[in-house]
Amino acid sequence: MVTRFQAYAESLRPWLDTAFAGRLAQLLGNMGSLQSGLRTKILAGGKKIRGSLLCLVTSALGGALEDALPRAVAVELIQTATLVHDDFVDQHRLRRNLPALWTLEGARKAVLLGDVMFASAIHAMTELSRADGLTVSRAIAEVSRGAYREPVDASALLDETEGDGGNGTFYETLIYLKTGSLFGAACALGAIAAGADNGRRERWRRYGLRIGEAYQIADDLQEVGRLRCAPTATRVDLVALAPALLFFVPDVRARILETLRGRSSAVTEELVATFDKTATLMGEEIERRLRSALAAIEGDLPDTEAGRLSRAAPWDLIQMFNEADRQVSSR
Repeated sequence: MVTRFQAYAESLRPWLDTAFAGRLAQLLGNMGSLQSGLRTKILAGGKKIRGSLLCLVTSALGGALEDALPRAVAVELIQTATLVHDDFVDQHRLRRNLPALWTLEGARKAVLLGDVMFASAIHAMTELSRADGLTVSRAIAEVSRGAYREPVDASALLDETEGDGGNGTFYETLIYLKTGSLFGAACALGAIAAGADNGRRERWRRYGLRIGEAYQIADDLQEVGRLRCAPTATRVDLVALAPALLFFVPDVRARILETLRGRSSAVTEELVATFDKTATLMGEEIERRLRSALAAIEGDLPDTEAGRLSRAAPWDLIQMFNEADRQVSSR
């Protein structure tokens, strides 16, 4: 009997990896490259967390794995495409200890290949049903909006943070668009695969949405921890964390904006001292959102293995993320 999401995801990996690799082969078959084998290895990696969660939702609602698999592949295509785009935009040269795709294919081909994967996901899901097509197209639009709005320098961040009236709402928007939306779409697709009605689809979408938001906060929390332990922190370091700091510790707003405007090139010790408080509040917010995820489906959980796994999955996913981060940090 499987009792943790980690073990469930591992048990699914052979099926998900085979289905995903088959879809990639179809997509890349006519796209010649001297690095085609390495390209496929780069694109096919990853833990397939969102696809596994989709399959779990389908199982919890009494559906069949064969109905979940094509939808899981579509979600993983979307996730992979976002990483291909992000690596180029952020100029990351490595992905999972392999070269980022843009360093092999060039920026133009890498970005276009991401677009092909987005379009393929929409096409495949539209052929299944209108609901599937709408769900993935909405997810792609939201993820893309999140990438577009994510600030890459102090000037862009100032435009966003000064535009929210000091309410910290920009961070809520970011974590929803960047991560929550695709987790939500995965769970909605899992419900569609099981033949759920609109009400149940929406409840499970909220379940995934809250898990995804908590997942993004956990990612940002790791960055807070790294910056807190760094010998020095600069204005550039602050750009990535400022939305979270403004959301969780709004009383530091004036100091953050002063640093971003360039009046100080280094983050002050006084501001760094707030990171402990920020980290505590972020941990509490992760827990709150995980409980909200479970509350969304509380009346919809069968007393089955899949139902019990769905109850534990929100916390298991955060644990998986934290363990993976610790493994990377220890290398």
